[in-house]
Amino acid sequence: QVQLVESGGGLVQAGGSLRLTCAASGRIIAIQDMGWYRQAPGKQRELVATITSGVGIQYVDSVKGRFTVSRDKNTVYLQMNSLKPEDTAVYYCNAKVWPGGNTYWGQGTQVTVSS
Repeated sequence: QVQLVESGGGLVQAGGSLRLTCAASGRIIAIQDMGWYRQAPGKQRELVATITSGVGIQYVDSVKGRFTVSRDKNTVYLQMNSLKPEDTAVYYCNAKVWPGGNTYWGQGTQVTVSS
């Protein structure tokens, strides 16, 4: 079994910064993809940023130039700068883990940006 534990969410004013952290633990040989999704009230969950081993990094257009995703072994980070009220959402960590190739989700962390 694999667990993803997120931290770093909170309340911040527009223009501020937050850093999210997600640590994966358990039976892990390799992590193929690791990144962040978010879900705002009344909206579908969307990809924010992800790192795919051997391929690269992908960002949703709305965060390009403001957010930076990085990874150190089984931990992934999301540095969020110049936050906007529309970034308000629950942010979820996501990882595709081997053995098995299963996809796991964290419990979610709330990010609220006030105007």
